[in-house]
Amino acid sequence: MNRWLTRRWPAPHWPSIRGRGRTDLGPLLLTGAVIAIVALLAGAVPALLRAAADNAVQDTVRRAGHDSNVLAHADWERDDGPNGGRVRTAGLADDIENFRARATYALGPDLDAALLPPVAVVNGPILSVSEGNVPRTFQFTYLAGDLDGPDVTWVAGNAPGPAVPDEYIEVPYDGPPWPVQVGLSEADAAALGLGPGDRIPVKDGQGHDKNVRISGIYRPADSADPAWQLAPALLEPVPGADGVGTTRFGGLLSRESLPDARLAIDEDQLRRTVHFVAEPDALTWDATAALASQVVKLKAVSGSSVREEPLRWESQLDTTLRAARARNSAASAQAAVLLVGVLTATVLVLLLAADLLVRRRTPALSAARQRGAALPDLGTELVIESTVVAVSAAAVGLALARAAAPGVHWAWAVPVVLAGAAAGPAFGTLAAARASRDRRQPANPTARRWIRATGQLRRTAVEVAVLIAAVAAFGILHQRGIVPAADDGGTGELTGDLILPISALALGALVGALVLRRLVPLGARFALRQALRSRRPLAVFGAARAATTAGRALPLLVLVSSTALASFALILGSTVTRGLADGAWDTVGADARVDVGADAEAATPALAERITAAPGVDQVVVAQVTDSARVFSESTLLAPRLVIVDTAAFQRLLATTPLPDASALARLTAPGPGDVPALVRSSRGELRAGTPLQLSRDDAPAIRLTAVGTAPSVGGAGDVVIVDVAALADAGLPAVPNTVWVTGPGAARAVSNIDVAADVVLRADVLRTQRVAPLTAGLLRLAWTAAAVLLALGLLGLMLAAAAGASERWQTLTRLRTLGLRPRDARWVAAGEVLPPVVVAAVCGPLLGALLARLTLGPLDLRLLTGQAADPAAVLPWWLLGLLSVALLAAATAVVPAESALRRRDRLSEVLRAGE
Repeated sequence: MNRWLTRRWPAPHWPSIRGRGRTDLGPLLLTGAVIAIVALLAGAVPALLRAAADNAVQDTVRRAGHDSNVLAHADWERDDGPNGGRVRTAGLADDIENFRARATYALGPDLDAALLPPVAVVNGPILSVSEGNVPRTFQFTYLAGDLDGPDVTWVAGNAPGPAVPDEYIEVPYDGPPWPVQVGLSEADAAALGLGPGDRIPVKDGQGHDKNVRISGIYRPADSADPAWQLAPALLEPVPGADGVGTTRFGGLLSRESLPDARLAIDEDQLRRTVHFVAEPDALTWDATAALASQVVKLKAVSGSSVREEPLRWESQLDTTLRAARARNSAASAQAAVLLVGVLTATVLVLLLAADLLVRRRTPALSAARQRGAALPDLGTELVIESTVVAVSAAAVGLALARAAAPGVHWAWAVPVVLAGAAAGPAFGTLAAARASRDRRQPANPTARRWIRATGQLRRTAVEVAVLIAAVAAFGILHQRGIVPAADDGGTGELTGDLILPISALALGALVGALVLRRLVPLGARFALRQALRSRRPLAVFGAARAATTAGRALPLLVLVSSTALASFALILGSTVTRGLADGAWDTVGADARVDVGADAEAATPALAERITAAPGVDQVVVAQVTDSARVFSESTLLAPRLVIVDTAAFQRLLATTPLPDASALARLTAPGPGDVPALVRSSRGELRAGTPLQLSRDDAPAIRLTAVGTAPSVGGAGDVVIVDVAALADAGLPAVPNTVWVTGPGAARAVSNIDVAADVVLRADVLRTQRVAPLTAGLLRLAWTAAAVLLALGLLGLMLAAAAGASERWQTLTRLRTLGLRPRDARWVAAGEVLPPVVVAAVCGPLLGALLARLTLGPLDLRLLTGQAADPAAVLPWWLLGLLSVALLAAATAVVPAESALRRRDRLSEVLRAGE
């Protein structure tokens, strides 16, 4: 009890704290600079990634275009009259407004806030213009937004009005064509050569004349209004919308003429839809999960109303948001792997800097202990000093991060601050305790061996713990991956269960460094034994100094770990860069791809012939590509991408591109009775070689298919079925091509001016878009930045390690100079001590980085960023890795001349008296 009564709180000696701070100002400033720079990087990167995630969500929705729209469809109530005819519904426009309001209410407030105001679109059938020498089509459309559609100015005539003044009228089904009034744009009217009061000569698909008259000519008040994009023919004629050589014209309906439009055509030919266009600027990463869930719920209850006409929902917004969430989660995890590597190297450098600082302070700490300073007091003084340096430096770094980024994540800077605040006091207190310890070295050899064995067991226990953690990290990494769950119920954020997987890279680098730390002393002792057999004293001196310092663990750990992690960052950046190029080929399938619209598929062969005749075109391949085809495997309905193509031409196309060759395509043209051979590809393993399949057809028996091999990737689809066009035609299903692949230097120019309603996809545009995508660009910048920071940390570790042993090294060399060693020879001996760990790091570090890349790149799911169907193969940039090694070796060779120049004026008498 007296011991507890005599205890006191530590009493730091403030003059000593200030004196040590002034004396060692340089090392303290260096430690603070390292902490500030890494805190800046660790605090800014997560915030920048979060901002990039928001931008990526918005960019994904923009690129999705109309696929991200939310559409609500509903059928009309029947217009049967009491006398067996059709009743003109004068309030049809009010029904459209109610329909739009009902659809808006069903969205919910959150989803409604992410969408633009709805636009109701009522479309009539595609009618043929019977006059003229060129094929022309016509369609009347009614647009209704919150303010009754887009504003127009009537430059001639009037807005469309009702055909009859009576609100209620019943017309027979077999009566004459009912008149309907429409408005034409100035461009449409000029192209048709018609004006107000003229009748547009149009017929339906059965050849029946329709009575469509022009009430007036209008000019849009704002042609950029989003409503016009839903019916572009209302602004100007649209060539190729209904097939090659055709031109579509549009007629604008009004509230008054809409009831007449329904009577003018068959009852089921007028379609009404409410379009909700996504507002990209209103979307954020945090809201994607809830929005995707709401869209799924809408589609789940589609068509379930019983009191009124049910709403049928159609949208790909949920799929688009899920894809964006998956990419964002992958990018966050990949960035976390790089950050953990930078933090690990930083902690090791801070430990090395603390070790150097303690070596400088050991005489002062020993003197303080001899004057009676207590260990708790010394430890408190060192804690105060290191805490002030670490916290103030971290505060500066986080403040700079806040200025450079839209936010700051201080949690990533905690490991660096803790290492900077704890390493110096721990090493200093231990050094002071050893200096004042009165325990003597035992004379018994067995006791001395026991002490050495105890120290070795402690080090081995630490190394085994690191090894076990690394094995567990890699096991979890390969078992569950690194991407956090980003489903509708998850946040997609990094959670505690991901700490081990994202640390696998850093732990692997530490294990590799620890293995080399075990091997380097063995190699140094072997070199010393070989040097002792030679007649070269310089080799003996250098090998002896290398063997003496080979047991220092921290310098080798810093050099090898930082070099390996920097090599991994370079490999990651190069792999993503190459993956983007391969992903562009995988997405497009050629230098250019033309996706012909459904209304113009008959024009695909003629279009392919014109493209083939264009200069600079090497190959043109046409195919019918059907997404979500109805293919059955036993009793399971699959929805793969069905590709019907001339397999010989397709194989030649693949052989001339960087896409993987598919030798199995030759099996599709092999003659033989029975089922149609097919190549299959499945992301979930549902489609395998040898699996019997059935291709469902409307109003015809299903075609039996047999999987004979693995299909190449087509457009990045996960599930693909490829069949030969001739084999399928023999089975009774002729192909209707809708896709054209074009290769050659003139491919882009050849498809630039086509007169068919089609989407043109250029590989160069896809690659450019992928490279500037927010997440991809951010990850590449982080990879190159991490490589540069890790290289700087490795060079700093080299300087610190050299400075830590400089005093002892040059003291020994100066004494050797008294025995006749020349200054030039002394520098060679110093190089023999400094270079071995650097050479080991320069040679083994890149190799260790390549091994880690092979072990970790697969679970990182880089394909989500590169746009490939499979994970990209690791790309080893040997010239960059060589520059990394050369930089380390160059810095090491500059250390010895610099030390020699600094110690040139050391007096021999001071060196000889040192140690007395």
